[in-house]
Amino acid sequence: MDLQQGAAPGDLTPRLLRESQWSDAMVEESGIEVRDIPFVSVGGGIGSFVTVDYLRIAGVPTNRIAVLSNIDHPWQTYQYLTRVSQIPKPERIRSDSSSRPDNIWGFPSYALAEAWRDRTLRPLVHVLGEPIFADYWTPRAGAVFASLEREAARIAYPEMLVKGVVRMVRRRVGGGYFTIVTPPAGTSATKRIAYRSRFVHLAVGYPGLRFLPDLQAFREKYRDFHHVVNAYEPHEHVYEFLKTSPGTVIVRGGGIVASRVLQRLMDDRERHGLQTEIVHIFRTFVTGAHGPHLWSRRRGGHGFAYQGFNYPKSVWGGQLKARMRRLEGDERAAEYRRMGGTNTPKRRRWQQQMRSGRNAGWYRAFQGTVEEVRPGPEGTVLSIVRREDGLQNIQSDYIIDCTGLEADIAEHRVLDDLLTHGGAGRNPLGRLDVERTFEVKGTANGDGAVYASGTATLGGYFPGVDTFLGLQVAAQEITDDLARRGWCKRLGPVRSTAQWIRWSLGRPVQGSAQWSRS
Repeated sequence: MDLQQGAAPGDLTPRLLRESQWSDAMVEESGIEVRDIPFVSVGGGIGSFVTVDYLRIAGVPTNRIAVLSNIDHPWQTYQYLTRVSQIPKPERIRSDSSSRPDNIWGFPSYALAEAWRDRTLRPLVHVLGEPIFADYWTPRAGAVFASLEREAARIAYPEMLVKGVVRMVRRRVGGGYFTIVTPPAGTSATKRIAYRSRFVHLAVGYPGLRFLPDLQAFREKYRDFHHVVNAYEPHEHVYEFLKTSPGTVIVRGGGIVASRVLQRLMDDRERHGLQTEIVHIFRTFVTGAHGPHLWSRRRGGHGFAYQGFNYPKSVWGGQLKARMRRLEGDERAAEYRRMGGTNTPKRRRWQQQMRSGRNAGWYRAFQGTVEEVRPGPEGTVLSIVRREDGLQNIQSDYIIDCTGLEADIAEHRVLDDLLTHGGAGRNPLGRLDVERTFEVKGTANGDGAVYASGTATLGGYFPGVDTFLGLQVAAQEITDDLARRGWCKRLGPVRSTAQWIRWSLGRPVQGSAQWSRS
């Protein structure tokens, strides 16, 4: 027995940490409580929710599913990220009208639902005119959260939710997996709980914030987390300061979050009569339409690459989706590079604001490479920027990093352990390598399988993984694969139609039951 003297009961032993495959006897010797559940989803965000929603609609009862998560409801993290990145509930997110994570059929769309709720045809007219006569119609954040809450109640999501922090997933001798979770203090007799399952689904979201190297170095060296902030962390103090005193803000990045931060700064300037100066530094400055082929060139200008959604619409069900499923290795990576890159939708409102700012001189955008960031006089921050005409020192009150959440997958403890002990590998873009069914390559164990969906799988056979519709595509592939394995019913046209009727009437999914411990 490897249990160290004095260790908490039911904790991970050196042997368990060392071995990549565990027997039932090894876990029993450690004193860790074991619970049996056939399907375990790790994460508890929208990726877990959408997959569980498909399974419940396919007829899987709640006593065969466990969602291991440290959050209370699936939209909690997404709601936080939208709020801090300047998309409050009344504002519209970057998502298609028919991409509904609460409605696997996509009908009625968000636009039709809003038209019915507000008794107006304006959303429908807007959709018919996009994108030539109007910007792409997108739903309000608050409407998305409300619809997710309704569907969570309908599928009895709280019955499947298990609170705790997942530590690792290890193969089980004889097939299947052990998923180790640390429950909240005082809720279990043992420090850890092992969920013994046949299937594991990983939907852990982004591994963490990614700061630009010079900004990370500044924060670490000077311990200043106030003047240099990431757009995905709370930074309301920046806007509050600018309401009380004229100031200068440097914005870094050219994606959707940068455009939202710009709009917030410009809205406040206009609404409160502020004197805010904005300096926008692009690593890549787009001056016009660009792309290798005339028929697939992306619009651009004034530094931004413009695109309605994260990827061309054909990745979700057109020729591009079919093409990506056939590509391997370097060819697939090249296709990702061709169609990828930072982009943002072209919104008329903030286009007008930026044009006014450029004309008046309070908004300046240019291409440059920041070589160093250091403290400036009187509590300011000094950026040393290399431009084509040489070095330039720019003094600002704040720097907002809008470059994204793209941290390496190995920074997430569960994914790192899966790479080290679970047989998982990396795809051409460095993320988890998955099959077309979203099974993680190299992790199969007996009749068990590990699946993954979301941003951790970017670089696979399906590009649009980090979107509402992308999560639904992954969930459908996973559900179909589980049906082929005989674990759940196939979601065919008859059952799908019947279940849509139940959804439209707000009737609960059948098969709600509390699961029991082993």
